[in-house]
This record gives sequence, C-alpha cells and structure tokens, in this order.
Amino acid sequence: MNRACLTKSTHLHEQNQHASSPAFAGQAIRPIKNNFVRMKKMFAILVILILSFGFKAKADEGMWLLPLIGKLNLGKMTELGLKLSAEDIYSLNKASIKDAIVIFGGGCTGEIVSSQGLILTNHHCGYGSIQSHSTVENDYLRDGFWAMSHEEELPNPNLAVTFLIRIEDVTSQVLANVKQGISETERNTAINEARQAIEKKAGEGNNYRAQVGSFYGGNYFYLLVYERYNDVRLVGAPPSSIGKFGSDTDNWEWPRHTGDFSMFRVYSGPDGKPAPYSKENIPLKPKQYLPVSIKDLNKGDFAMILGYPGRTSRYMTSFEINEQLQIVHPDRIKIRGIKQDIWMKDMQADQKVNIQYSAKYFGSSNYWKYSIGQKGGLERLNVKAKKEEIENQFNKWVIATPDRKAKYGEALNMIQKTDEGRAEYYNASQYLNECLQGCELLSMNQVATLLITALKSGDNQKITEATARIKKNISGFYKDFNPPTDNKSMKAMLTLYRADVTAKFHPDFYANVVDKKFKGNIDKFVDDMFAKSVFTSESKFMTFLDKPVLKTLEKDPVYLTSTSINKIVAEVSKGSSQFDAGLTMGRRLWIAALMEMAPEKTQYPDANSTMRLSYGTVQDYDPKDAVTYKYYTTLQGVVDKYKPGDYEFDLPKRLIDLNNRKEYGRYGSSKGYLPVCFLTTNDITGGNSGSPVMNGNGELIGLAFDGNWESMSGDIAYEPELQRTIVVDIRFVLWVIDVYAGATHLVNEMTIVQ
Repeated sequence: MNRACLTKSTHLHEQNQHASSPAFAGQAIRPIKNNFVRMKKMFAILVILILSFGFKAKADEGMWLLPLIGKLNLGKMTELGLKLSAEDIYSLNKASIKDAIVIFGGGCTGEIVSSQGLILTNHHCGYGSIQSHSTVENDYLRDGFWAMSHEEELPNPNLAVTFLIRIEDVTSQVLANVKQGISETERNTAINEARQAIEKKAGEGNNYRAQVGSFYGGNYFYLLVYERYNDVRLVGAPPSSIGKFGSDTDNWEWPRHTGDFSMFRVYSGPDGKPAPYSKENIPLKPKQYLPVSIKDLNKGDFAMILGYPGRTSRYMTSFEINEQLQIVHPDRIKIRGIKQDIWMKDMQADQKVNIQYSAKYFGSSNYWKYSIGQKGGLERLNVKAKKEEIENQFNKWVIATPDRKAKYGEALNMIQKTDEGRAEYYNASQYLNECLQGCELLSMNQVATLLITALKSGDNQKITEATARIKKNISGFYKDFNPPTDNKSMKAMLTLYRADVTAKFHPDFYANVVDKKFKGNIDKFVDDMFAKSVFTSESKFMTFLDKPVLKTLEKDPVYLTSTSINKIVAEVSKGSSQFDAGLTMGRRLWIAALMEMAPEKTQYPDANSTMRLSYGTVQDYDPKDAVTYKYYTTLQGVVDKYKPGDYEFDLPKRLIDLNNRKEYGRYGSSKGYLPVCFLTTNDITGGNSGSPVMNGNGELIGLAFDGNWESMSGDIAYEPELQRTIVVDIRFVLWVIDVYAGATHLVNEMTIVQ
C-alpha cells in the first residue's frame, strides 16, 4: 500500500513489516483453558451489548475482533460464501487460521504458507530488508533476489515476526479501581496499574509478550498475548520493476499492475522455540499454514482478510476533521513534497544514492500521497458536514434527559476546546517532526549524548564500552547516508521551518548562530555544520572515536543545533499536553454516547494494531459518471504500461517475452489471461499490507496491498460504494516465483489447490 504501511504507527507495532497442521504446543493449552470460561462470559456480555444496540452492518464495513465473529458475523459470512466455522478461524483449543498470521516487522502483516515457516508479505513491507542487503554490485532492489537453498537465505538482525496466542476481555479487571468522580489523571493511574499487573501475570512462566489494549475509546480493554520470533531471513523478492511497478504514479490507484510481494522464512531454535539468529536454528514448524488456491476468481466470490490494521478514526468529530484538513494534511503535503523532490533528483543521478534512499523515499512518499488523497476525499465527500449532522443529533439527544446531560453533556465541548486550544502547538509539532525527518545528520545527537554522558563520568570503562557500542552499531546509519543529499535537504527544511512557523517556536540557534554568525544565511550555516562536525562522515567519526574529546563534542554544531531543537520540542510537547486529559475524556464519553445514541451504526472498535477480520466479495466499482472499473487486471495490462528506461514503468525483458509467448504455466486464467491484481470490498487500513486474502475455504487467493483513490477518506468515513481493497493475485505471485524466476522449489513447499 501503501495503505498498510501507513501507520507505520504503533504495532507491537512512520515504517521500517494452513492446510494440515499440528495441534497447539502443550505449554500453551493449559493457560488458554484456564481463561476460556471467563472469556466466554465476557464476550457474551459484549455480544449482548452490541446486539441490544440494534446493530446493522453497512455493506462489508467493519474490522472485527476474532472472538466475536461467531456471534456477530458468521451468518452474513456464510451467506456470502464462507465454508468454515468460527472455530476454524479463531480457536483457543486447536490450531486455526489466526495461527498462520503474523505481525511482520513493525507495521505490516504476513502469513505462513508452508510447513517450513515460509512467509509471504508485500514487497513494500520487505523493502527495508531487501534494501539493507543491496549494494551497487548486488542490487537486489533492481534485480531481485531468490535463495535457491536454506543456506542462501539472508538474515535480518532487526526483523521479527509475532504470532497472536490469545485475546481475553479484561475490562472489568482494568476498571475495577476506577471510581466515579475521580480525575482523569487518577483514572489513568488506576488503569495503568491494573494493566501492568495483568500483563505481568500473563507473562509469568513463559516467553510470551502480553499487552492490554484499549478499545472503543477506552471503554473496553483486552489482553493480547503474543509470541515473537527474531530470526527471520529473506528468501525471495522480485525486481522492483515488478514488486514496485508503477511506483508513486500508481500508488493508491486502480487499475493496478504491481506484483507487490516478497518472501521470508521464520526460524526457531532446535527446540522449536524463539531464538536469536544462529546457524544452528531450523525452519519453524508452524501450528498452522495456509493452503494456496490457483482456481479462477469471479465477481461476487467471497473474500476474507485477517491482519493487523493500524489505525482508523471512524468516531472522529467535525472538530478533529477540521484539524486534519487545516493542519495535518497541508503540513505533511508541503514539507514532504519539498524533501522528496530533493531526494529523488539525487536518486535518479546516482545508483548508490538510489539504493541508500529508496526505502526512506518510499516511506515518506507513501504517506504524502495518502494525505493528498485523504484531504481531497474528506472535502469531496463533505465528511465534516456529515459529522456535524451527527453532532447536531447528539446535542438534541443529550439534553432529552438529565442523566444523559450529566453523563455526556460535556463530551463534544471537551474535544472542541482541545482542538482549538492546541492548534498552534499541533502545527509546530507537525513541522518539527516532518522537517527533522529531512535532517538526517541531526539524528546523530543521540550518539553524541550517549558519548558525552560517558566522557563526563570520567570512568574509562564506561567510555570504552560506549565507544565500542557506537562503533558496532553506527555503520547502519552511514551505509544509507549521503552527505550532499542531506546537506541540500537540511537547508530546505530549516529554511521552511523558519518561514512557516511562528517565531515563538523557533529554536534559539536561528537567532544565536544563524543570524549572529551567518547574517541570517541558513545555507552557510548548514555548510559550516557539515564542514566542522565530527559526524559528517563515517571515517571522520570513527577516527574521533579512537580518541574522543568531551569539549569537541560539546562544541560540535550537530550537538548544539539538536540540543536547541530539543528544547523547543519539549516546550511544544508541554504546551500541547495540557489538553491531553480533556481530549482523552471527551473521546471516551463521545464514543460511549454514540454507542448508546445511534444503534443503527456499526459498533466495531477502531483499528488499533490488533488482529482483525474483515469480509467482503470480489467486486468492480463505478468511480465516476460513465466509468466502470472491472475487478481484475492482467499481465498484458502490465506490458501496455511499459516505458523503457522509466524508473516507474520499466520492465524486465524476460517478463515481456514470457507474456508475448503467453507462457503462463498453470497460473493463467481459463479465460486466457494471467491475472495480476483484483479488487474486493474488504474494509482494511494501514497495517493490513501483506494480509492474506482468503476464499470461503480459507485458501490464500492474494495479498492485500493498497486501497483505491476514491476511498481515501476511508480511515475516517467508510464509503461502501467506493471503498475497495487492492490485492495482488496469488496466481501472479506464483507465476513470478516459478515461471519468471525459476524458484520452483519454493512453490513446491506450498500446498497448492487447483
């Protein structure tokens, strides 16, 4: 997606990532059974609560909690074509589909597709890992990569995958000490204490990671127990001319022709448990993996997605939408647009720079285009006015009884006061965050601070340990750092910040250094920084680390500038935080009121990086008058877009030749074409990238990777007639692996259903 990497948000989580199967491991069964009765009771209560609201689903809207699908969704899903039971999808007592789904890295989803731990996810989810292994001599981004044996698979030290073990409603426990009339600070303290105790207990005697998540604006809480594996190796990736075909131009657009997939493998220790990377590790034997279907797809076919959607804001008020339209999106669009133009110019001029900045550019441009689309969608669909209608209904409803007015009467006022009161701080915060992302050298302040602390201690051992630690880890920064590019970007970012942000939020280096020493010339200030700082190049810094000097660091322009910026960051954060309690309380009361006031609305919780299920069908759509988009694209459509030498639409000669000869193998449609992508009505968002799209039998038919342009308001307001999920067809994925790349051994690992 592009949609799925958006949140690059907060997965266990802005970027970076079943057929026959064994039963649950013995150690997992006992604690699951102990909680099963309590879970059934709590879920039953929530089901009754939701059903009592007169729940009615709109089209295929909804990102559903797995333990509730048996009560809330199974009938509709069965009607649409599901052949499985709720227990087949989510179970505490046996292996189920949820056991084949992983959090991939920090912001995507992946799925296990073989008994040897083979993982499929999106190309853009694996992009950072592919880039990290790429060099000018072995450019895996440009040329692709395929391991022909386990020994050729490439380790990724900073990559992990995480499995969900169980979900448990702990609302009553979390809110047990929340008494009526206490302040918001006291409420948060009580909740956090309860959360910590629950998480600690859930993690005792095992290697699991426990997290208590907030749902429905803090009105409900669930315990989520996870298991993380840290040895994840790159197995295969198509060249970017396939995996990133269309790049920025086609991002968020339909028709789409992108083979957005990559392959990894998760390894365990010899005992099957999570272990750090070791040559002694073995491919994971998963509890469950997905069979893969290469049968034809037709309009109306059932489609189910399990994954980790990052963030939605479907309960957002008109005041918050105004904040998005007036601050968030305009700021991001302007700042990233300037930075990306600088990066792209250098990337196109030098292959090495292209490798260094590809992942950074993609991470920036993806959300930049998202902001353009969402701002336009919110305005085009008049979402703010629609929210105001709901708020007007609320204002009438809430004064109808004294109890409602006492309980919910201030909810909207709290949100409005927050959004209006924090506007100048919010704008400054946006500029600080966005502009600093274009000043890579300033991030070395963290390293400077660590070293200064050690040097000030006077302890030789601490100094030796600090320098050794820095030397060990610093190469990753310099590998993807090009000083001339960052020099140009920093000049633009610091100039823009000073021009656009009110003077009260200017770091003091502008007045004390730029104005006094350089007569207001920011370009000269930046050039001086790059000339004098010990951090400008790896060789210069490594030489300094051999004999570090405290005074040199304390006078270094990177350290001084960053320290000046950090003071403003703290001031802005403090000014904005005075509104936090009111906003939190207002949102919680607002969502609770909506659930009580509007029973005809869907009452699923907003996405929050926890596993969700969405269901729908394969469908085309009508984007505008006299235009219909069919639900699939083909390899011929890829070739039709071909532009020789173009960084977005170039193609490998082999792909063109195979298409011309119609060498589709067993992956071609019975209708005579090779499918590439297709559309469904599933409700997804950022974090869902790489999510498996399954048919009614639970067989993999594709990987979700994007949303369409006409539905860009979808994270805030679902549009059933327009919202579509863009999926790379599994038949195209397998064709690229097998026919195009000749990595047939990987397809042979999978259970193929014809």
